[in-house]
Amino acid sequence: MISLDKFDHRILTLLQDQADRSNLEIARLIGLSPAATLRRIKSLKDRGVIERVVAILNPHATGAGLLAVVEVSLERQGEHALQTFAALACKQAEVQQCYQVSPGPDFVLIAQVPDMPAYHAFSQRLLAEDANVRHVKAYFSVARHAFKAGLNLKAPAR
Repeated sequence: MISLDKFDHRILTLLQDQADRSNLEIARLIGLSPAATLRRIKSLKDRGVIERVVAILNPHATGAGLLAVVEVSLERQGEHALQTFAALACKQAEVQQCYQVSPGPDFVLIAQVPDMPAYHAFSQRLLAEDANVRHVKAYFSVARHAFKAGLNLKAPAR
C-alpha cells in the first residue's frame, strides 16, 4: 500500500470526479501552489496510484447500449488454464472488466455490446469455441441506476 496524505486524497478525489480539471483549478481547490500540485500529480502517476486518465462515454449515445454481466466456469482451473482464459477474455474489445473470482464461477466479465446479435457473436467467439469453458451464465442490464468509476477514498486524519 502506498502512503497518501490529505493533499493526495484531495487531488485524487477531484480527479476521480472530473479528470479534465486544470492544474490551476486543482491547486486552488486544495490550497497548494500550482507547482506543488503538479509535482504531486506526477508523483501519483509515477507511483502507480493513478493508472490512467480516461473519458467515460455514454453507451447508448455511442451505440453500445447492451451491457452483459457474464459468469464463466472453466473445466480445468489450473494456473495456466486460468491465465490463458484471462488473456483471451481481456483481448476482446467487448470486455470492459474481467475478474477472476472465488467462490462460484471462475470469472465474471463485464461486456458492452451494441445489441443481442453482437452479444451472440461475442459469446460464440470467446465462450463457445474455448474447449475449457464448462458453463456460462449471462445477465443483461435493463437499466443503469449507478455507475461510479472512482474509489471511495478515506482521507487520513492528520
